[in-house]
Amino acid sequence: MSDDDFVLEVDGAAPLATAPVKEVGALCDRVEDAGGTGVVIVHVSGAPGAGRVAGLGVAQVSKWERALRRLERLPAPVVAVARGDVGGIALDALLTADFRVAAPGTRLLVPVDGDATWPGMTLFRLARRDLGAVRRAALLGVPIETADARALGLLDEIAENTVEAVAALASAASGLAGTELAIRRRLLADAASMTFDDALGQHLAACERTLRRTTEREAAGIGRAAGERGAS
Repeated sequence: MSDDDFVLEVDGAAPLATAPVKEVGALCDRVEDAGGTGVVIVHVSGAPGAGRVAGLGVAQVSKWERALRRLERLPAPVVAVARGDVGGIALDALLTADFRVAAPGTRLLVPVDGDATWPGMTLFRLARRDLGAVRRAALLGVPIETADARALGLLDEIAENTVEAVAALASAASGLAGTELAIRRRLLADAASMTFDDALGQHLAACERTLRRTTEREAAGIGRAAGERGAS
C-alpha cells in the first residue's frame, strides 16, 4: 500500500448500534479533501453473535446505511479485504466496495436477528445476484462459502497473500477517481433495472463526455507542444 491509501477496519462482531459511522465519515472526508486520489482499503472480518441489535433504533440504522452509501460513492476506488467469517456491519461494508479480495476460508454470513435475517440494505445489494446460494443466505442465514462467493461475484479474488493482491489492485485502480468513476458505477448499477433502450441514452451521453474529454486533452497537448517549440 502507498502513502496515498486510506485504510478502514470494520469488525463484524461489533453490534450494529456501535457501527463505525464516525470513522466512515472521517475517512470519506479525507478522501474527498484529497480530491479522490489514492485508494481506499477496507479490512473486514468478524460476525455478530446474539444481541446484535439490542438497544438499536432505526435512526442509528439509517445513519449507518447513509455512511455506507457515502463510502460506496467515494471519488476513489474502494478495495475490501475479507478474512474469516464476515457478517453484520463487516458484510455491509464489504458489499459497498468496488473490488473484493478474500483470504482462503472466508465465509459471508447474513446475520439472523430473532426470527429472520436482518432486512438491511445488504439484502438489496445481494438481490442483484439472485442465485441459490444468495437466496439461502438472505432467507435462511446459511453462510456463503468462499468458492460460492467468488463464483457469484461477491468476491473478486481469493489470495493467500492479500497484501500483494491489494497492492496489485491498488496499482491497477490508481488512475480511477472523481466523476468518471461515479458515472461508470451508476451505469453498472442502473443496468440491472433498465431496458436497453432506456439505458442507451445514458451510455451515449457518457461516451460523448469521454470523447469530449479526450479531444480537450489532445488539444491541450498540441498547445503545449507548440508552446515548447516556440520557446526553443
